[in-house]
Amino acid sequence: MTDGTHRRLLVATAGIVAVLIVGDRSSIAAADGWRALFDGKTTAGWRGFKKTDFPSERWEVRDGALHLRPTGTGDSHGAGDIVTTDTFSDFDLRWEWRISPGGNSGVKYFVTEQREGPIAHEYQVLDDARHPDAKVGPHRQTAAFYDVLPPAADKPLRPVGEWNLSRVVVAGNHVEHWLNGAKVLAYDLGSPETKAAIAKSKFKDVAGFGTKIPGRILLQDHGDEVSYRNIRILARAP
Repeated sequence: MTDGTHRRLLVATAGIVAVLIVGDRSSIAAADGWRALFDGKTTAGWRGFKKTDFPSERWEVRDGALHLRPTGTGDSHGAGDIVTTDTFSDFDLRWEWRISPGGNSGVKYFVTEQREGPIAHEYQVLDDARHPDAKVGPHRQTAAFYDVLPPAADKPLRPVGEWNLSRVVVAGNHVEHWLNGAKVLAYDLGSPETKAAIAKSKFKDVAGFGTKIPGRILLQDHGDEVSYRNIRILARAP
């Protein structure tokens, strides 16, 4: 075997190992402090928002993903919103998602059940093609800080029916939204820019909105079919 062949074999082997690790949720959870929030088999670690049980009439585990059944009405008013049983402050949260045609959902963080409803910072999950800028605005499209700040216009969003990889990073007062390997939004809690954007949003009168709150992670039930998988988190000390 030549040196060149040997090097190519090592690279190929490393690539195979990497794929195997990425595909193995237990390996992801165990590596470098990462923790799986969804084991791909059960709903352990999740419950309904402000509930003690899991809304199994809305969600199911299907093909290794948390799958939300559609209601056919386009909106279920959050009846099946689910939250993690644990709370988080500083973290790196990553997940994969797949939306249905025309679908609307979201992943929320800084979720507190002290508020009347699931009002929190939201990473929007949407079929952008069927909810164009002209209708909803860029601050309500995929990867936006919902209704507050828009993502980059050139974000690498995959078509409906394909899996997207998303990420939210919270480090101190700095927050980042990522989509398919690209950072598409960054903002700082308490900054003049963020305060001004909140003042123009539907959350302007929500006490404490825009403040960092150790809270739960929430998957939204907007009535539309959506699937989430490979949900994992690296929690950090604040």
